[in-house]
Amino acid sequence: MNAGRPLGGMPVRRVVVRGPSMSPALADGDTVLASRGVPRVGDIVLVTWDARPGQLSVKRAVRPVGGGWHVEGDNRFGSTDSRTLGPARVHAVVRWRLWPRPRRLQGLRQGPKAL
Repeated sequence: MNAGRPLGGMPVRRVVVRGPSMSPALADGDTVLASRGVPRVGDIVLVTWDARPGQLSVKRAVRPVGGGWHVEGDNRFGSTDSRTLGPARVHAVVRWRLWPRPRRLQGLRQGPKAL
């Protein structure tokens, strides 16, 4: 995946979630569909950080900050996010989980949770 243009020239992109940072909303190995769009507080989003070039992450949008977003994983004990890396650049909003248990994720707005 190209972190500079995570969606490439396409309006949507299929992404496989890696790691426990979005548990319980998303688990390692879940496949989601991300599309261009304006994020809102609580959305699950596809992001990059200048401090980690080439790395794409799936996190929850907490609040806009400066030119980016403060994002956090729902699993605060298993996530490296804006608390460590600062504001993130949001590239897309995750709309659907395709695998397993397909379902729409938009509207599933909740804050980060501790396990």
